[in-house]
Amino acid sequence: MWGKVLYQNGEMKLDPIDYRILDLLQRDARTTQVQIASEVGLSQPSVADRIRKLDASGAIQGYVARLNPRALGNDIRAFIGVRIAHPRHHDVFTKKIQQIPEVLECHRVAGLDSYLLKVVARDTGALDELLSNTLRRLAGVTRTTTTIVLATVKETTAVPLQEAS
Repeated sequence: MWGKVLYQNGEMKLDPIDYRILDLLQRDARTTQVQIASEVGLSQPSVADRIRKLDASGAIQGYVARLNPRALGNDIRAFIGVRIAHPRHHDVFTKKIQQIPEVLECHRVAGLDSYLLKVVARDTGALDELLSNTLRRLAGVTRTTTTIVLATVKETTAVPLQEAS
């Protein structure tokens, strides 16, 4: 059924138009509903309704502007592996990590490390401060390993969209 959001087993089922709308929005969140309507062949009110439903379903998590860290004085990007001594420290660690603005991403991972962080810092001194006086002092942290980014070959927030058959 075109133009209607379908539900299957209590979950929203997206149609090809929904996928096209998501693709347009993730490439440029400033795309207007009128522009989207023109691209997908629907009216602006129909697009607005679909976007509202996509927001409500959780398919869209939010709208952001991507900033250039270097242009804003953060010359260092790094990935930091963090090892936690015992699972009892996970909750405290994840709560504390939320409060550190230099941490852009925090992923719980399998392997030698417990977490992988993506961070930005003003310079190597600020990175050292983050490592020595913040991360390594968190309860349960036993080891950190840091990889400094020299150049970025690809960085995107676009999620590959696979239409359900």
